[in-house]
Amino acid sequence: MRGPRPEDFETNPSTPITGQPTPSYPAGARKKGVGVRTWLVLCSRGQAQTTEVGKHAIMRRTGLPARDLRILDPLLSYPSTVLGRERAIVINLEHIKAIITAQEVLLLNSKDPSVAPFIDELQRRILCHYRATKPKEEENYEGETRMSMDQAQGGAAGTPLLFGDEAKKDAKQSLENQDGSKVLPFEFVALEACLEAASSSLESEAVRLELEAHPALDKLTSKISTLNLERVRQIKSRLVAITGRVQKVRDELEHLLDDDEDMAEMYLTEKLAQKLENSSASSMNESDTVEVDLPEGDEDDRIPAEFASESNRDESYLRADDDAHDLLMSAHSALSRNSRGTHTSSTRSAMTNKFDVEELEMLLEAYFVQIDGTLNKLSTLREYVDDTEDYINIMLDDKQNHLLQMGVMLTTATLVMSAFIAVAGVFGMNINIELFNDDKAGPMRFAWTVIGGFIGSIVLYVGAIGWWKQKRLLE
Repeated sequence: MRGPRPEDFETNPSTPITGQPTPSYPAGARKKGVGVRTWLVLCSRGQAQTTEVGKHAIMRRTGLPARDLRILDPLLSYPSTVLGRERAIVINLEHIKAIITAQEVLLLNSKDPSVAPFIDELQRRILCHYRATKPKEEENYEGETRMSMDQAQGGAAGTPLLFGDEAKKDAKQSLENQDGSKVLPFEFVALEACLEAASSSLESEAVRLELEAHPALDKLTSKISTLNLERVRQIKSRLVAITGRVQKVRDELEHLLDDDEDMAEMYLTEKLAQKLENSSASSMNESDTVEVDLPEGDEDDRIPAEFASESNRDESYLRADDDAHDLLMSAHSALSRNSRGTHTSSTRSAMTNKFDVEELEMLLEAYFVQIDGTLNKLSTLREYVDDTEDYINIMLDDKQNHLLQMGVMLTTATLVMSAFIAVAGVFGMNINIELFNDDKAGPMRFAWTVIGGFIGSIVLYVGAIGWWKQKRLLE
């Protein structure tokens, strides 16, 4: 049978390659692309919005590579993971799969009933954080507006600009509460909610398992049955599973606490503020450069003023060298980010020295202690299960020993009875002896013979048992 000819296929006008058919899609097939999932977006104001976006849109929005998004794929089984990246934090803790940025939180499995309490708690914390930082942000915004107007009006008069430590101090004022107490950054508020939800979930499962395990184990020690053994087997399987999950979360937190560079990567708000500060500084440097490039006539007029003193000339040269160095460093960092997507080890070590990770370290240590307590509770339960198992094995061994002793006694009795039966078989032979003669022996001699053989068998049995007990083969 001849197949279809190339000219029978319809070609795509955009790619007119003869002989290649244009794929036909069913209705609605292109409506939802590959990798499109439903995400719940919680902004910094506490407002929630559900949206359907693809993987590439999430990558552009958060700056995460594809390998980090695979960690959140519900079809793949990944252990608990907390990753700090340039612009986002990836959270995969138990039932919580989220991406935290400096301004919003993206939740993947928001329709899961077990995630609904976490969403409510997270929204409440974000709203409280917004209310705590909102007055300061408004004051800072008004102050910056007035400062920019003053700088615009007094720029020609030589009004000094605020950069460096003063600008950084103003950028961090929004993280202070009205009463002066420090407020956690947005990403740490969301991270704390995720850690608390995961640790609380694991602790509740551990407590529930402990409440089920103790009665089942006590019942098994009192009565060994197939039903009780099956219940204990199921409890032990659940114990092993939850212990592995808790151990993985504990190892992840311990890894973060041991690595200051990973903790420094999670300071998203400070990195964003630093980027804004650097961009504003670079823009002001560009404006200063434009002001320096004056016409020739003006340059001739300003030459005596610029070279009035030798110290001013040296300072101008040093400032120009510093600006050139900053431009080179920013270009190098931009090239490294574009080429690799993450900081190199030198950049990360510099970031670690710049950011104080004590705040995040205290936050992680609190939940590390809680997870470690849950793991100790599970370890204690595991030891109780092992002790009960050893006790059951001892009881079974004791019963097996009793059965073996009973078997030895029955075997000995069978041996003695076999000897008595052998005597009866001898008398059953067709021989002529006085015992079979009624005139000489009579029934009394036959009765004494049977009774004597029976008594002899009993004496032989008791002697054998006594000898075995003397040799400690029987209790």
